[in-house]
Amino acid sequence: MTAVAALLGSMAWPEVAERAADSLLVVPVGSTEQHGPHLPLSTDTDVALEMAARLAMARADVVVAPPLAYGSSGEHAAFAGTLSIGRDALELVLVELGRSADVFAGVLFLSGHGGNAEPLGRAAARLGREGRRVRVWGPRGATGDGNFDAHAGRIETSVVLALEPAAVRSGAARAGNTAAVADLLPALRSGGVAAVSPNGVLGDPAGATPDEGRRLLEAWTADLVDSLTGWP
Repeated sequence: MTAVAALLGSMAWPEVAERAADSLLVVPVGSTEQHGPHLPLSTDTDVALEMAARLAMARADVVVAPPLAYGSSGEHAAFAGTLSIGRDALELVLVELGRSADVFAGVLFLSGHGGNAEPLGRAAARLGREGRRVRVWGPRGATGDGNFDAHAGRIETSVVLALEPAAVRSGAARAGNTAAVADLLPALRSGGVAAVSPNGVLGDPAGATPDEGRRLLEAWTADLVDSLTGWP
């Protein structure tokens, strides 16, 4: 991960008090869930941390909080190692975290896991109704040729190759179910990912490269920075 100057966990409280009123607190929100037989369970958290670090490099007013490495991952429960706190618990955790961060000018929940989107949206809406300045951001996945692979396919494999090549078990990488997610939704909702993909992959990691991962990270960084221009 890119070096970050302002990590909340390494600061003392007077240092926080001195700068918080003019700072944006970024809370990386990830997951601990299966990413096929070739990617680490920390993939979503690693991506969230990297994007937080990139934002901190682009903006001097960013303070990066310790990551929340557990999310809403119930659809992956059949795969060993997946740890999920569920949607309702995640929403409550985020609401309480947001309430506790009033000393900051604003709070950004930066998510690396698409399954967190619903509870993140509900938490941000609730905090907003309470008068707090909160936003949510997550990367939008698209491969260079316009295709989309939902989980542990070319997108995520390329990004992990860019971040930590040694973490990718290339010899274990195999295609999963490559059907459109919309066609899989009934089975996904009733039986989770295991019902449609025995290896946990939705998409195909074939063709993943570090260069594509770097391009994706750069595109996400530009989108993230642009989306926060002038805020908070």
